[in-house]
Parts: sequence; C-alpha cells; structure tokens
Amino acid sequence: LMNKLKDYYDVAYDLICMHEFVLSLEKLKREHAVSAMDIAKGCLDYGIHPPTMYFPLIVSEALMLEPTETESKESLDQAAQIFIKLYETALNDPEKLHNAPTNCYITRPNEVEAARNPILTYQFEND
Repeated sequence: LMNKLKDYYDVAYDLICMHEFVLSLEKLKREHAVSAMDIAKGCLDYGIHPPTMYFPLIVSEALMLEPTETESKESLDQAAQIFIKLYETALNDPEKLHNAPTNCYITRPNEVEAARNPILTYQFEND
C-alpha cells in the first residue's frame, strides 16, 4: 500500500514497514489547502474507515495507515485506488473534500461548535 501511494503522498518515514506507515500531507495542505482531516473525511464517502489522523505528533498533517494483516491484496489495491482518487480530488476540486463526507448519514459536523457545546446525552425517539 505504501509503495502504491508514495508517488502521490509524502511518506514520513520511507523505510521498510511491516504493516503501518505514516503519510505527511503538509505539502498538500500548503499548496492546495487540503488537510489530513479532509482526506480522512473523504475516505468515508468511499466506505473506508478513516486512518489515524495527526499522529504521530512529530509529523505535520499526519495520516497513519495501518491495515490489518487479514486484509486481502484486492482490498489493499482498492484502498490504494481510493487514496489516489482522493489525492486527485485534492488537486482538482479541493472544495469537495472540504465538505466531505457527503454520502454518509451524518455529514461533516462543526467540530469547533461540538467541542464548545457538547451534547452528552442522546434523545431517543418514541416509537
């Protein structure tokens, strides 16, 4: 997966890895205003669980991809194609990623509002 993505994204540590690796999206954010959060939210529109964001803290705009050892080659190839599509979207239509996810039940929440005014209980609907 790392080898398929390193032509598109900057790999933070270009070393042999067992299964996890870290991408730095610092250049993508600087040149196209697309953050690691935007790419992670874009993953949701393709049915992929977003990777770990902003960790490790020493890598700017970090995305840590760590597929499990049970993933098939086909699913890893599919994930690579999705990350490549997200990269191309970042270059050609960054606003689409700023609004992602758009195909999910819940779209992108206002994270500042959620942090400042958390709703800590769930109101169940009466059947």
